[in-house]
Amino acid sequence: MFKISQNPTYTWPVNVELPTDGGRVEKATFDVEFKRLTQTRLNEIKTAIESNQITDNELAREVMTGWSGITDADGVVPYSEAARDQLLDIPLVSASIVMALFSSIAGAKRKN
Repeated sequence: MFKISQNPTYTWPVNVELPTDGGRVEKATFDVEFKRLTQTRLNEIKTAIESNQITDNELAREVMTGWSGITDADGVVPYSEAARDQLLDIPLVSASIVMALFSSIAGAKRKN
């Protein structure tokens, strides 16, 4: 049976590869809590992406509602808008979050 009412959010892993010394990459993983989007909004996002009217940063800000697995030198970093913006200011992170979002949607399609 399919429940028409769904949880408003879901958690999905994000994999980030950041360049480091010697031509290597540092791999990191954390979980993002995504807002569950409607099909109408997904269609709007697709159109906005195709016409370059939305950036990865803007989309990541729209869909993120929380996270786990983010730390700094002092320990675990709780989700907040300021912390989110700090995370998204790191190159390649917002693109990785957007890829995880679309991976989650594609994964759901494959599993059904």
